[in-house]
Amino acid sequence: MRSIALDVHGDFCEVAIKDESGLRLAGRVKSSVSELELFAQSLAPDDEVALEATGGALQIARILEGHVARVVIANTRKLSAIAESKVKTDKVDAKTLCELLAAGFLPAVWSPDEFTRALRRRLQRRSKLVRSRTRAKNECHAVLARNLKGRPPMTDVFGKAGRRWLAALELPADERETVDCCLREVDFLDNEVGLIERELARQAMSSQEIRRLMSVPRGEPRLGGCLRGCGRRDPPLQHAEEARLLRGP
Repeated sequence: MRSIALDVHGDFCEVAIKDESGLRLAGRVKSSVSELELFAQSLAPDDEVALEATGGALQIARILEGHVARVVIANTRKLSAIAESKVKTDKVDAKTLCELLAAGFLPAVWSPDEFTRALRRRLQRRSKLVRSRTRAKNECHAVLARNLKGRPPMTDVFGKAGRRWLAALELPADERETVDCCLREVDFLDNEVGLIERELARQAMSSQEIRRLMSVPRGEPRLGGCLRGCGRRDPPLQHAEEARLLRGP
């Protein structure tokens, strides 16, 4: 059995191998699907592979895991041997990762299945879009505050009545441009959020786990999706948007 480590970068992976003959560097592999598939075919069924938890790590693991005994994705920031190393080079990091894998001292991070990966990505994307929409709305409110227009007489200034009220306000040309720009941005982001929520609902309804979560009081697809996407029974709420989704309307 060999222990193989990949120090992953955007364009290449530095490879280190440890076997009965010792630890050695095995050159670089391009970080492309075709090159990684060729590399995977050169591996033995009893090999173990470790790689850093970077942006493309999950996809690389998907390519390799069918050819080896185990693929470990490691968070190197939690490994003092790498994170606190005074000599930081690709070759040194690959060799250190390989040594830790061979010694059994390499803790693996949680790796979601494909369904959960897609669900988490959509939830993250929705959260970013909602934050962008909130920034646009706040900028519009800031224009009203700067020009002493007071509190809008309606609860939703971005609804039909609110937009008529905004259109009737007398504002300097530059401030009017800002309001109009914010309204266009809100409209665009509303549409994007709606597209993602429809896809989230479709994905949620195809999952038995989420359908069971929806059976709890105040359950809905977004609630089940958030819990399932976190991959834990009691997920920490890292974003206010996730907390809002869990609370429900």
